[in-house]
Amino acid sequence: MNRHLAIKAEPDIEAFKAAALRCPLPPAVELIGEKWAFLILRGALNGLEHFEQFQAGLGIARNILSNRLAKLVDGGILERNADSADRRKVIYSLSPKGEALLPVVLALRQWGEDWGHGCQEMHLADKRDAMPVRRICVQAHDGRELKLGDMMWVNKASGASFKHGDKFE
Repeated sequence: MNRHLAIKAEPDIEAFKAAALRCPLPPAVELIGEKWAFLILRGALNGLEHFEQFQAGLGIARNILSNRLAKLVDGGILERNADSADRRKVIYSLSPKGEALLPVVLALRQWGEDWGHGCQEMHLADKRDAMPVRRICVQAHDGRELKLGDMMWVNKASGASFKHGDKFE
């Protein structure tokens, strides 16, 4: 018998469920995880700001667009202000909370390109030297790239840690 075989412990599902209830991911996905919300966010990151621009650029029905814009404004992702050039129009602009989603959008785009879900002839580049931006990755505090097996969860209050595959206790 091989002594080096590790027996993988079953995760504590109840502890996982308790931790999952406090996880910020579900409310974030609720706000921006829907297809049209994400595409509106992509449009705003690329300079779209008027209702008509979003509608023409995305090919989205007016009622759906209106609903998603309102949800993104209510969620603090977009800000809604009157257009000073034409008071009949509204400008939708990214809030700081919305701008902070740039790495999320870029990471998802890169993932899509890597796994065959579309390819673009253009890439995002640094304005200073027109060189492509660095790929999004998970990094340690010292800049090392981390993979799933290199990380663990640490309870902020108790300091207890859980590595991938450990039991939650």
